[in-house]
Amino acid sequence: MTPAQTAMLQALSPILGDKGIVTDPALIAPWEVDWRRRFSGHAPAILAPADTGQVQAVLRAAAEHRVPLVPQGGNSSMVGGATPPADGSAMILSTRRMNRIRRIDAGAGMVVAEAGVILADLHAAAEAEGTRFPLTLGAKGNATVGGLVSTNAGGTQVLRFGTMRGLTLGVEAVLPDGSLYDGLSALKKDNRGYDLGQLLIGAEGTLGIVTAAALRLAPGIVRGATAWVGLADPAAGLALLRRLQAASDMIESFEIMPAESLAAAVAHLPGARAPLEGTHPWHVLIEAVTGDAHADPAAMLEAQLARALEDGVAADAVIAASEAQGQAFWLLRHSLSDAERALGAAVQHDIAVPVDAMPRFMVEAAAACDARFPGTHASGFGHLGDGNIHFHVRAAPGADRDRFYAEEAATITRFVHDLVMAAGGTISAEHGIGQMKRDELARLSPERVAAIRAIKTALDPHGLFNPGKLVACA
Repeated sequence: MTPAQTAMLQALSPILGDKGIVTDPALIAPWEVDWRRRFSGHAPAILAPADTGQVQAVLRAAAEHRVPLVPQGGNSSMVGGATPPADGSAMILSTRRMNRIRRIDAGAGMVVAEAGVILADLHAAAEAEGTRFPLTLGAKGNATVGGLVSTNAGGTQVLRFGTMRGLTLGVEAVLPDGSLYDGLSALKKDNRGYDLGQLLIGAEGTLGIVTAAALRLAPGIVRGATAWVGLADPAAGLALLRRLQAASDMIESFEIMPAESLAAAVAHLPGARAPLEGTHPWHVLIEAVTGDAHADPAAMLEAQLARALEDGVAADAVIAASEAQGQAFWLLRHSLSDAERALGAAVQHDIAVPVDAMPRFMVEAAAACDARFPGTHASGFGHLGDGNIHFHVRAAPGADRDRFYAEEAATITRFVHDLVMAAGGTISAEHGIGQMKRDELARLSPERVAAIRAIKTALDPHGLFNPGKLVACA
């Protein structure tokens, strides 16, 4: 620990107390490695403020002693965005103790939640009030509100409700100088120049610390239906989605996956089974819901899927007969990332292309990677309705994991990203940039990076906030 870090902890000790400062290496260690175990670092301490005032004290002390901070919630980043640097220069600022839901107003369709509130707990609190927060993802048991806001998270309901940017009505954040930005009032009209709240959404903790957010709620579900469909190819999936959207406004999720991803999930989950008999090259999971007691999502899906089967757009389909069966379908989908990770070393890409280009891209990009990198195997699954593909290139069987990441991963990633850009897409759809994609962003979008760096330098002139993420330190 450096003299500056020691002096900073001494100054913060009477403010944060024993629960607010962790220096035991054994307790810190789990938070020094990212979820995918691709990145690791070292932090001499974890600072865990209990409220916004304590966050302000931490940031003022950090500015005074020039100690960098790495904000962290559930540590579920897919791009190494919450991992401290290896040199021990930064402390982790954990928001997990800030886990209060300050207010729920079902009538206004709004909830104010602190940064450390876990997504699953937010879901439960909203449901208790007869409403819901319409963003769901596989890491809902770990991901926190602050991290979701800071990465502009997506998930499986973007098709109907958009990303966190669209669901965030306002934010409260502490800026690098310790001053408080209070934007929780959720004004529908506020024309005072730059929207600082929107600037903080997706900033990955590089411009300040989000301490709370006002979030949009949706009406509670009165009726819902879940369907699983077998398809010949992704083009059939898009055709089916267009039909359903033309027939109803109840389609909330439309997830697509190849047969191999489903097989991996079934193998990974004890007691799991495929929803359909027989084999199908591709599968889609569909969720239709409504808050209207007079509407019937199941009847709508039954009628539309029957036509799709008659026309040959779909090969087979089943509508969940119970809520438990529907949850079993979703468990397969939410287990895909864990199942893919269990298969071994792979280079993961969270990318997006225009929706109409997604079916062709999923097939042709995978074939291009297989041809370019013999022995590897590429495939993708994702959110067909918004063009987001989780595109993975797995190492050859028996390949050395460390050597694969050290010697091949970067070349594979450049190849995939070049395909994405040629298709008019983006190299980061919902996971952020972190440190995994930082250099690729600079390579492919230098003008964007120059603007980002200018903003960061203006707000964080000493480069103390999440150093090395999103943009390289100047």
